[in-house]
Amino acid sequence: METIIHGFILALGLILPLGVQNVFIFTQGATQPSLIRALPASITASICDTILILLSVGGLSFLIMQLEWLRMVMMIGGVLFLLYMNVSIWRSAPSGEMDGTALPIKKQILFACSVSFLNPSALVDIIGVIGTSSLQYSGSELVLFTASCIIVSWIWFFALMLVGSRMKYLHNQRKVMIIFNKSAAIFIFAMAIYLMAGSI
Repeated sequence: METIIHGFILALGLILPLGVQNVFIFTQGATQPSLIRALPASITASICDTILILLSVGGLSFLIMQLEWLRMVMMIGGVLFLLYMNVSIWRSAPSGEMDGTALPIKKQILFACSVSFLNPSALVDIIGVIGTSSLQYSGSELVLFTASCIIVSWIWFFALMLVGSRMKYLHNQRKVMIIFNKSAAIFIFAMAIYLMAGSI
């Protein structure tokens, strides 16, 4: 039980802060005409997190920590990706009807993969924190710890999609989404600067 609680609290603490993944899933919940249409984004993000968690627990985090050049390449690539996302989110302007900005399934999947695998904060959290924390476990305890972290990701992304879908029922939904996008863009820019400073 202690192992499950540790994995649950650790994963929840890492996934709660505002980030590119969370912004994208929330936005899809708000812009898609129905919850079913927003499922591809949530499912893809959950699968990507599951893959990253399994890889980190399987030893990927140890490998990256040993190769400084690989860590630097990941950080630089991640910073550039965050800057690109910052500009895209800042310039995005929701239409009067939220359905007007809905992404098709293929774009949802591709975008969810990009914000998962190219997001430096997600990589640092999952590979650096979860992967390192898993080293204290073995056997059944490691399985329980890993499963707990994975379950948190799935529950969180689906809950975020559900909360986003409630935006359609607000009278001033366009104004709220604009404020949300601008705030998210500022946060993502600050994250990029922070990671850039830490890489130098």
